[in-house]
Amino acid sequence: MSRRTLEINGRKVTVLEDGSGDATLYLHGFADVHGVTEGWMPFHEKLLERCRLYAPAHPGCAASDEIEYLESVEDLVFHYLEVIDALGLERFDVVGACVGGWLAAELAARHPEKVRRLVLMGATGLFVPGAPIGDIFMMSHPVRGTDYSELRAMLFESDRTPAGHKLFPDGRAENIEDELRRYQMLRFTNRFGFNPPYFYNRSLRSRLHRIAAPTLVLWGEADRMVPLAHGEAYAAGIPNSYGPERVKGAGHSPQAEAAEAAAALVNGFLKGSSGP
Repeated sequence: MSRRTLEINGRKVTVLEDGSGDATLYLHGFADVHGVTEGWMPFHEKLLERCRLYAPAHPGCAASDEIEYLESVEDLVFHYLEVIDALGLERFDVVGACVGGWLAAELAARHPEKVRRLVLMGATGLFVPGAPIGDIFMMSHPVRGTDYSELRAMLFESDRTPAGHKLFPDGRAENIEDELRRYQMLRFTNRFGFNPPYFYNRSLRSRLHRIAAPTLVLWGEADRMVPLAHGEAYAAGIPNSYGPERVKGAGHSPQAEAAEAAAALVNGFLKGSSGP
């Protein structure tokens, strides 16, 4: 695993990269690399079997600097266009989880010529009447100061999921760096997503028709943070889409809960053996 720091307009951006093959940009979510862990998780290691994977840490996450003027998803889109330029990527696949999926969809809608294939896993970003995205900011407050069961129930199939207890344990984490990364991820998303019903751009839904890339919409079967109606809306709005494909044994975080099954679906789609 290679870790490097990009300098972009006076800001530092941490990027993990490894593997060989087609260039694939990975934009992370909460229970994820940079969102909790420092390095690759089993899901990412499976992706590395077929691609050159680039995983930048969002602004203010891990060792990436914050963007002082960050107020909207538009600011993030321009940030990532600069990251893409700095990485020297011209045409590439994109895999995004949760808010990373939202950013992936925004990029693909604005610059369809850049994205070869697109995977959206539990992606936020859409306003779907009657199907609000869960309030992760409220759930992030531990019950009685130590109990994170409500947060785990939102991010995973249940609060008893082993992956949930490993990544979001009750009390104080043994690794303070993991705890800091969790806090940084919440702080980052608060700056552009804290507008009930949370994590949406009303304009995005009307722009989905611009996405030219074949798109896999992937959803945890028991996602309690982003209702399946959002996956259905993405699939309905993107012309060349496949899904939503449901991952059994997973809630909002298939990359953490069902790594092998989720990676098999993603790899099969990206190499062109499945999908539209």
